[in-house]
Amino acid sequence: MDKVVGQKRTGAHLYPPMDPFNQQMLDTGDGHSIYVEQCGNPNGIPVVVLHGGPGGGCSPAMRRYFDPSVYRIVLFDQRGCGRSRPHASVINNTTWHLVADIEMIREALNIDRWIVFGGSWGATLSLIYGQTHPESTAALVLRGVFLMTQPELDWFYGGGAGRFWPDLWAKFTDLIPEDEHDDFIAAYHRRLFSGDLPMESRYARAWAGWENALASIESNGSTGESPSDYARAFARLENHYFANAGFLTEDQQILNNMDKIADIPGVIVQGRFDMICPPVSAHTLASKWPKGRLVMIGKAGHALSEPGISRELVHTMDMFADKRDFLNF
Repeated sequence: MDKVVGQKRTGAHLYPPMDPFNQQMLDTGDGHSIYVEQCGNPNGIPVVVLHGGPGGGCSPAMRRYFDPSVYRIVLFDQRGCGRSRPHASVINNTTWHLVADIEMIREALNIDRWIVFGGSWGATLSLIYGQTHPESTAALVLRGVFLMTQPELDWFYGGGAGRFWPDLWAKFTDLIPEDEHDDFIAAYHRRLFSGDLPMESRYARAWAGWENALASIESNGSTGESPSDYARAFARLENHYFANAGFLTEDQQILNNMDKIADIPGVIVQGRFDMICPPVSAHTLASKWPKGRLVMIGKAGHALSEPGISRELVHTMDMFADKRDFLNF
């Protein structure tokens, strides 16, 4: 059994489970309703958690990276996933809608500035939000960096990662006729948006299964099959965003706009053996970020739950709690 010191569980590195003190649905005004929850200290340092995917949804475990006596923890399900509605919808669902939703949440909760905490796609969205609203961003804490570039998509959906996982790659690709193998994102798009629910669900589980199997360094490619509803939202939203290049205007948009967050402090926590988001993206990002610090975790893959990654993220948030005056909270 883990030893408990204060509020923290030392064995698992995380704070104990906690329940929200507030839950609500916010109407975006354009057909979506966003689930938002708050945990921890209502008068604490605000931090917003941006989940991955797109389409992953937030989970109770994401609350546990923050000292609940210090932080006011805000989590929400991005458009189309989790408890937000309509489920699996891509209508009015772009990066810029999500950026606007984050600002809507901040204003609705009467928060002036907050720390932005995100992993994988959540790191992408954190960076874009910070570059769009630097005045609202006190600090950035990123995990498993994804910069929404074509080389990253080519790595994961063009056979790069498949060279390390040929058996799992074959399961992903064998569902598609050979004459469509030049673009698996487009091939899956046709099936995920076919209007045939059984077909959409089948290909959604395959799409989600390929990614989930590579997330943890310990899994060796063995994971259970995702529930159909979750997989369909995850796969449709992720594919929708990737088919549209993240709705960015240029392939290197995040890197080309690093001057906008040059004065914002940040920490990047990256698994050395991340097969989904290779470390080169995190390294390149850090090289262009004067106040960004890269922490490479030696024996870790992509997942938030990797012990080394969890430990470092909790340490980082404890560090920012100790420096609240530096962040002007």
